[in-house]
Amino acid sequence: MKWYFVAFLLTVLTSSQGILTTLSQSNGEYKYDYATVPFLAEVFKLIVSSVFLWRECKKSPPPKMTTDWKTVRLFPIPSVIYLIHNNVQFATLMYVDTSTHQIMGNLKIVTTGILFRLFLKKKLSNLQWMAIILLAVGTTTSQVKGCGEASCDSLFSAPIQGYMLGILSACLSALAGVYTEFLMKKNNDSLYWQNVQLYTFGAIFNMARLVFDDFRDEFERGPWWQRLFNGYSITTWMVVLNLGSSGFWFHG
Repeated sequence: MKWYFVAFLLTVLTSSQGILTTLSQSNGEYKYDYATVPFLAEVFKLIVSSVFLWRECKKSPPPKMTTDWKTVRLFPIPSVIYLIHNNVQFATLMYVDTSTHQIMGNLKIVTTGILFRLFLKKKLSNLQWMAIILLAVGTTTSQVKGCGEASCDSLFSAPIQGYMLGILSACLSALAGVYTEFLMKKNNDSLYWQNVQLYTFGAIFNMARLVFDDFRDEFERGPWWQRLFNGYSITTWMVVLNLGSSGFWFHG
């Protein structure tokens, strides 16, 4: 598949993610349990990857699939990071609007560049470093509220909680992406087999989070499987499909 088509598709998916998530809210709140969305997205990615792996296994020679624990044990790490990131992203959109969320998403480029240099030892040119610095400065200054706007009680145009969560989301996204690239280049296993392992752990950890919520709330909202689709709308299903598709294309 042509790289520019993939780049265009990823651009559409990632840019529409915040918009769809905000549209799925009602009066600034989620009428559904947003922790169920990443779980369903992981299940979706697992099913799609399993189908592609099954088709690949029918070919000759069969794909390489390492099953020793030394290799498999590395996949829970990015799964946990993505679990936290996905839930933080939903929380962020309760404090900031879609445009602010989209602008703050650019910080992923900054943190990814830094982590690439630190962990993957990829050298960046002076021009690339300059671009990263300008992007960070531009993202910050775009959120500074001018004194001519309403009041100067706050320096920024959104609650500080939203910015903190947005920065955390950017850092987690970059960390997960860099670690996943390192992991998938570490061995010569089938890409679909690596995806199956990654999404299996992702589904398990997201389900564990739902079970934990059950015990924490003492089952006040009912068991997780009863609220799995509770409050879902067409927009919510689009959020699930968007989250699952964007994650699959990033790794696939």
